[in-house]
Amino acid sequence: MHSDRAGLPATSAAPYSRSRPLPPYRGILAVDLKGFTERPAIDHEVVSRAVPDVLRISLQRSGLTRLWTDRLFPAPTGDGYVLGFDPALMPLVIHPWLDTLQDVVAELNVHALGTAPLRLRVGLHIGPLPDSADAFGGNGTARTDTHRLLDSRPVRAVLAEHSENITHVAAILSDRCYQDAVDSGYTGRHRD
Repeated sequence: MHSDRAGLPATSAAPYSRSRPLPPYRGILAVDLKGFTERPAIDHEVVSRAVPDVLRISLQRSGLTRLWTDRLFPAPTGDGYVLGFDPALMPLVIHPWLDTLQDVVAELNVHALGTAPLRLRVGLHIGPLPDSADAFGGNGTARTDTHRLLDSRPVRAVLAEHSENITHVAAILSDRCYQDAVDSGYTGRHRD
C-alpha cells in the first residue's frame, strides 16, 4: 500500500503525543448582532458591514486605535465580528471601551431612522491562540469559548429584558478575563 500524502491537507499535531509550547495568550473580542436573522435580507450586508466600522470608531474614540490597527485574526462572522489583541489591553477594553461602544451604537441608532436599531452582544476572553496570519488563524478553544459566551442566556437576557432605546450593548466576560482584568483592580470599574 502506497502512503503518498502529496496534495493532502495537513492534519492535527497528535495531541498528547509530545510536549510543545503554548501559543501566545491573546485577548479575544467577539461581537454579535441581536435579531440579525429577523431583519429583512436586504439589510444583512449593510448591517454586517457596519459592525467593524462601529468597532473601529469606538476603539479610536477610546484611545485604542492601536488595538484596531494591530488586530489579530480579524474576521466577519456573518452577524458579527471577531478579533484578537494584546491581552495587556483588556482592562482598557472593559473600561472605557465598552461604554464608548454603547455611545457609538446609540449615536448610530439615532441617525438610522426607519431601520431596526443595532444592538450588540460582546464577548471578552483571554487564552492561548495561534495566529497563522491567514483566514484560519486564531482558531482554538479560547475562541470557541468566546463565541459560546456570546450565545449564552445571561447576555441574551440583558438585551431581551432592557429597552432597545437605552441598552444598545450587552457584554459578557469570561471568568479568566474577569479575574485577570477586573478582580485584580486593573480596570476603571469596580468589581461590584
